[in-house]
Amino acid sequence: MKKVLIGMRVPKDYFITSGKGESDITIHAGSYHLALKDAGIEMCNIMTYSSIMPSISREIPKPKLVHGAVMETIMAVAHGRKGQKATAGIIYGWLYDKKTKKKFGGLVCEHNGNYDEKEVEKRLKASINELYVNGFSEKYYLKDVKIIKKSMTIKKKHGTALVAICFVNHEIPVL
Repeated sequence: MKKVLIGMRVPKDYFITSGKGESDITIHAGSYHLALKDAGIEMCNIMTYSSIMPSISREIPKPKLVHGAVMETIMAVAHGRKGQKATAGIIYGWLYDKKTKKKFGGLVCEHNGNYDEKEVEKRLKASINELYVNGFSEKYYLKDVKIIKKSMTIKKKHGTALVAICFVNHEIPVL
């Protein structure tokens, strides 16, 4: 049998979305699902990544999604109970080589909690700065930093706010 050896997949095109949901029943099959629906990705099977953006990644408009498809994401999700705030946020920016000016890739940080957007934004900025200073600042500069946030005050028993970078395709090297 002939075989093909392939390398690691590299996420390429992505879109950004956010949503919030509330339920008097539960979180997972309740407020979380309704937040995914509000974000327009409820028909997908969600997988989450850690926080690195490949240099080839580019933002695109949200495409039509296939029901049941696997959606690989970098996601922040905040859950809470009635009367609480639920806030989710993502910060991301691109690293460029200080000498060549070429895009190296991106850094992403997620944060969530039961506090307001200003607090989440403060924590996101501190997180990306910590990553940058402790591993990338000598060789690269960080620019084009963006923050995505979603917040709510929960009125029902359970609430969920989420933000996501959703990858729709990958480059796969054949070795």
